[in-house]
Amino acid sequence: MALTLEEAISQLSDRASAKRRSAAKRLSKLANGAAGPALLQALQRELGDRRTWETQYEMIMALGACEYHPATAFLADLAQQPTEADALLLALGDSIVRLRSPEEGFTAPLEWCLEHGDPSLVDGALRATAALQAVLDLRTSDRVLDFLDPLDPYDGLRFWAATAAARWPGDRVRVFLESCAAGPRADVADAAATSLEDRRQGREERP
Repeated sequence: MALTLEEAISQLSDRASAKRRSAAKRLSKLANGAAGPALLQALQRELGDRRTWETQYEMIMALGACEYHPATAFLADLAQQPTEADALLLALGDSIVRLRSPEEGFTAPLEWCLEHGDPSLVDGALRATAALQAVLDLRTSDRVLDFLDPLDPYDGLRFWAATAAARWPGDRVRVFLESCAAGPRADVADAAATSLEDRRQGREERP
C-alpha cells in the first residue's frame, strides 16, 4: 500500500537511505506543499553524506513537485556549490524552474540557469520547461538557442529543448528544430520532428 502524506513525511527520518529516498519519491507524486518544510530539513541533513546523492536528488525533485517556494533560495545557493554529482545539478535546474514565482514566469529562473553555464543545470531547467509546456518569449528562446547552437550535434542537451520548442516563437526556433530533426541523435531527431509537426498543426488550427 502506498504511503500516506504523513507516513512519507515521517519516513524522511528513517535510518535507511533507501527508505528516505522512497519517501521523497512518494512525496513527489503527492505534490503536496505541506511536505515542503520536512523535505527541506531532510535535504539539509542529507547533504552531509556524498554517498546518498540519489536520495538527495529525489528530495530536490520533491521540493519542486511540491512547489515549496521557501526552498528556492536554498536550492539556488546549492546549485552554486561544487559537486561531483551531475544528477544533483539536473534536479536543481528542474526544481528552480518549477519554483518560479507567478510574477517572474519562466524567464528569470531559466535565464539564471543559463547564466551559470553548467550543462546539467541547464538540462534540468529545460526538462522542467518541457514538462510544464512553457511558452517562452522571443528573447528567452534566443538565449536558450545561443547556449545550444555551439554544441556538438550529438549532444543530448538538445533533447528537452527540441521537446519544448513546439510552443516557442520565431523562425530561429523552426531552424533549430529542422537542424535537430536532421541530426545524428535519434532521440533528439524524433523530439524535434514531433515539435515541428505540432507547430504545423498549430498554424493550421489558427483562424
